[in-house]
Amino acid sequence: MVAQAVRATREALLSVLDRVMDPEVPVLSVRELGIVRDVEVDPTGSVTVTVTPTYSGCPAIRVIEQDIVAALEQAGYPGARVRTTYAPAWTTDWIAPEAKAKLKAYGIAPPGRAESGELVQLFRRRATAQCPYCDSYETELRSEFGSTACKSVCWCRACRQPFEEFKAI
Repeated sequence: MVAQAVRATREALLSVLDRVMDPEVPVLSVRELGIVRDVEVDPTGSVTVTVTPTYSGCPAIRVIEQDIVAALEQAGYPGARVRTTYAPAWTTDWIAPEAKAKLKAYGIAPPGRAESGELVQLFRRRATAQCPYCDSYETELRSEFGSTACKSVCWCRACRQPFEEFKAI
């Protein structure tokens, strides 16, 4: 038996995408992370989801695209397409405060403001990460790269816990 397509509305599609979790940060959906930029339904009912990866070399983008198509198909929207765009470039400013709170509760220090539009100084001092466990700022950077390129590894001198920080970009 062939599944019949469900009439697509923007709200229904976004609701489905709210349940597609990021494979590298499984506490956030691809919408909460700001990867999903737009959802379009053309007059024929075809669905296109526009995504922007967290950075151009993101190794998870193909998995994210496949997960989006699979979730939409399972929800009754077969044949959905994903369009990947790199402009404007993704920024951590697209992560909502509620999603940043989820990161902290998960044990990842959320990013601060990305300072969009400002010139990047080569030798500017990096902002100190706040420990997601004890809220201390007595932390230090241990490695610029953590389990993924978008996170760094930090150490809290107050509670002596290692933690990852989601980089502000």
